[in-house]
Amino acid sequence: MPETTRPDATRAQAACSDGSPAKSIESCREDFPILQREIRDGVPLIFLDNAASTQRPTAVIDAITECYSNFYANVHRGIHTLSEESTRRYEQARQSVARFVNAKSDHEVIFTAGTTAAINTVARSWGDTHVGQGDVILLTIAEHHANIVPWHQLAERAGCRVEFIPLREDFTIDDAAVQEHLERLRPKMFAFTAASNVIGTEFPVERWTAMARASGSAVLVDAAQVAPHRSIDVQQWDADFIAFSGHKMCGPTGIGVLHGKEQMLEAIPPFLGGGAMIARVTTSGFEPAGLPEKFEAGTPPIAEAIGLEAAIHYLDSIGMDRIVAHEHELCRRADEGLRALDGVRVIGPTSDKKQGIVSFVVDGVHAHDVAQQLDTHGIAVRAGHHCTMPLHKALGVTATSRASFYLYNNLDEADRLISAVSEVRQKFAPSGRRRRR
Repeated sequence: MPETTRPDATRAQAACSDGSPAKSIESCREDFPILQREIRDGVPLIFLDNAASTQRPTAVIDAITECYSNFYANVHRGIHTLSEESTRRYEQARQSVARFVNAKSDHEVIFTAGTTAAINTVARSWGDTHVGQGDVILLTIAEHHANIVPWHQLAERAGCRVEFIPLREDFTIDDAAVQEHLERLRPKMFAFTAASNVIGTEFPVERWTAMARASGSAVLVDAAQVAPHRSIDVQQWDADFIAFSGHKMCGPTGIGVLHGKEQMLEAIPPFLGGGAMIARVTTSGFEPAGLPEKFEAGTPPIAEAIGLEAAIHYLDSIGMDRIVAHEHELCRRADEGLRALDGVRVIGPTSDKKQGIVSFVVDGVHAHDVAQQLDTHGIAVRAGHHCTMPLHKALGVTATSRASFYLYNNLDEADRLISAVSEVRQKFAPSGRRRRR
């Protein structure tokens, strides 16, 4: 469970922020048009690929349509009605994000193309100016490639090295291991995920950030798997940089957020150059704009930001605390049910220590074949290494099947997953082993 909760996190249990009644989580499935679709001759869709990307409610679709239909224009410098309206709505979206994560100022909210772009921005803007030969970037072995490759690229440029904290046998990392690595390596940056996108393990962001700060390390948190599911308070977390994506929280693709402490963002140079991010350009150089435009070169994701704001309002109408409780119930059902199946191995901790993610291996069946068979039941899961090759190698598996739950899933879908995986196991089990327990 989260270490901290925003003071307003429970308000949606009684009413939304606009005073309207809170939305029932049981009825929210009706808000997602795609979930009414049937797959393969009338089989209803069960979408369990939410850790990769979620679906969009009508409210988000309508917000984007309204933008393109009624007021879209480029923002900030247009001296006409549409530009002024677009600018107002774009900056209003930034303010909504700032409130959502409890930022001190909306100037700390940088719109990016997603989590990957946000982390690359930090690796370039902060990394190229703060990291040199022999320095260390510390990660956990549970990181997504988006929080590994940019640091490897920095190592190639700067001559630093990337080190990893391993998992314990129970798929967790204890504070003692973190402290040992911090004290021994004295990293310039400790960049870690708030929750693994494969094993689902949740990590103590606030505590690890405090430990890193005491050792003199900067901190970046990959919150892509947390922002859609629970309240985030960036002031409580106290990390220097936090990144997450809109498409994993009912928002559009092509929009993400880099939250940075204002003094950190002020002190580092912009990564991308071009229009919008400048205050002045001459034939001999340029002067960057102030925050947040400094890091938003070119035409920004205008409609996407407006769609993200609609997604935030939608999540707020349900309540982040209710969402995480619902997902934990689904995860527990699926996790326990899959563990009970002969020849099925769940890769990850028990449900009380993780997000709504259940990754598993079926003995003798490749993960891709598992996913293909589940698709015949209308069940969409992910299969492969999930952009975590180092983690899979450490776990001793080449690929896993991953079921990941969100607010619009239900217990019947979790039960149908268990039943379908059991059928896959029976279908592909070697002769003579089908009834082994």
